[in-house]
Order: sequence, then C-alpha cells, then structure tokens
Amino acid sequence: MAKNKTRVARKKKTWNEMSPSSKAGTILVGIAQVSLLVAAQRDISKRPASLVNGPKAAWRAASFINFIGPMGYFIFGRKRGTGAP
Repeated sequence: MAKNKTRVARKKKTWNEMSPSSKAGTILVGIAQVSLLVAAQRDISKRPASLVNGPKAAWRAASFINFIGPMGYFIFGRKRGTGAP
C-alpha cells in the first residue's frame, strides 16, 4: 500500500525577510545577468551577420533567457578565427 506523502511547500521569503548577505547575493546575480545580456546584445548589434552562426534575430531573442541565452551566444553563436571586432 502506498503512503500518501504530503509535501510542505516552502514559503518564499519577501525582500524584507531576507538576510543582508542574501540581498547582496541577489543583487550581484542580477547585475551579472544584466551585464551578460547587455554584452550579448551589443555584440550581436556590432557583429556582421556573416560572423554569426544562425540568424541574428534568433540570437537576440535567445539572449533574454537568463544566463543560458547570453552564454550560449558567446559559446555557440559567434564564428571563431575570423578577426571579429
């Protein structure tokens, strides 16, 4: 017979309930996220389409996906060894 396991949902803490170190960590992660997004968007804008793997519009949209999008663009979206800016 299977037991009914109940899961206790954790209540998310509000900003005021967070410790100062948690607040600082959240701010730092946010700054890193926005910095990656801005760097990817600027690179997509300045790089010629011939030096981008795939459509620039798709990479521009993908870069808005948290850390995965910008990092994916920098790893897979740019062509290598062509003297890019």
